[in-house]
Amino acid sequence: MEDTIKIDNRGDFGLWAIEIAKQIVSDQGFELAKAARDGTEDDLRAAGNALGQAITKALMEVYDGLLEGISED
Repeated sequence: MEDTIKIDNRGDFGLWAIEIAKQIVSDQGFELAKAARDGTEDDLRAAGNALGQAITKALMEVYDGLLEGISED
């Protein structure tokens, strides 16, 4: 999520969304599954929150990118 990409159309956005979703599931999904299998309720809650935070961060990044170059007038 640290590389800058240019999204010019719906197809570009779709590809970005797929790649980000794969990355988030890869990074956070394993931790959530591990917590569900071996962890406590608090571990599961923390892993679920981390997954939610990763999704929120990705959405905010694309939103911020949409606003770049738009004047506030």
